[in-house]
Amino acid sequence: MKITVIGAGAIGGNLAAKLSTAGHDVEVADARGPEAVRAEVLESGARAADLAEAVQGRDVIVLSIPFGVAGQLADLFASVPDETVVIDTSNYYPGMLSEPIEAVDNGQVESAYTAELLGRPVVKAWNAALAETQRTKGVPAGTPGRLAIPVAGDSEEARRVAMQLVDDTGFDPYDAGMLADSWRQQPNSPAYCTELTLEELPAALAAADRAKDAAIRDTLPERIAARGANPTLDDIVEMNRAAHR
Repeated sequence: MKITVIGAGAIGGNLAAKLSTAGHDVEVADARGPEAVRAEVLESGARAADLAEAVQGRDVIVLSIPFGVAGQLADLFASVPDETVVIDTSNYYPGMLSEPIEAVDNGQVESAYTAELLGRPVVKAWNAALAETQRTKGVPAGTPGRLAIPVAGDSEEARRVAMQLVDDTGFDPYDAGMLADSWRQQPNSPAYCTELTLEELPAALAAADRAKDAAIRDTLPERIAARGANPTLDDIVEMNRAAHR
């Protein structure tokens, strides 16, 4: 498939490399220009591209940009065909990674807000796994203990495409239903960054509680500080799991 990843940070860089390794035609675009794409992101064959050109003629566009800034791309996406699948990987951390957003704080689902800003539907995927989990723990399909990633979206076909790409990056895709339900995979739900298998993930999604999970999310700085100066991936995963025991 022809895939563009917008955003070359930890998540975007991981996805560009893994999808290119899986055989897809991958372009990486950054608002700061092609020169801002790190060399290691391109080692697997992905190509740095100008943002305006990178959204044309593509099957899939993955947004790995900070939450709440999708509106800056609305004019650019106005010319993108309806059949192009757009995947949102962002997460809302008010007061930490973004300013508080009233609509979301009042109950609008995060990716529904992104879709509104962008002016087109999106699929939610890859947000519920830490960047280091994505980088180091992807394994071939059928491997015992393979971790799962939830995928939510209103179009069955778009979900199918996103789920295939999740599989290509080394994780079992789980159909998490409609975008309105994607709050169940947002920070800091039981399914969020807790490294669950396909067998474990459905129960974790079902156990989500919007008010409780948002309160846990907002204690992240204190919980991270309690883990010491350099918490490991396992430390962070255990911290997320412990919050729901």
